[in-house]
Amino acid sequence: MKINRDDGRVELDGPPQFSYGEKVRSTKTIRNDGTFAGREIGDILVKKGDIGYVTSIGTFLQQFYIYGIEFVEYGYRVGMKGRELQSLDQPVTSGQAA
Repeated sequence: MKINRDDGRVELDGPPQFSYGEKVRSTKTIRNDGTFAGREIGDILVKKGDIGYVTSIGTFLQQFYIYGIEFVEYGYRVGMKGRELQSLDQPVTSGQAA
């Protein structure tokens, strides 16, 4: 089985895109890939547009930052990649999705 590493970009070469406590919006609908306990694989965990706060910053496959996002409305935290998030605390600059 081959691990999908997306593209050759290594985010860990630079600082994290988001900071602890930062308010963010999901830019994608996120489904359970089997790593979220208590929910079935394929269940929707986060909908596009949902708002949460960065509570942890980790790494995955020595390539990506994974942000633990606390979705207060739902009462749980979901791990998400930076490309799945948009900051609501920082102004949008060129190169970031609006």
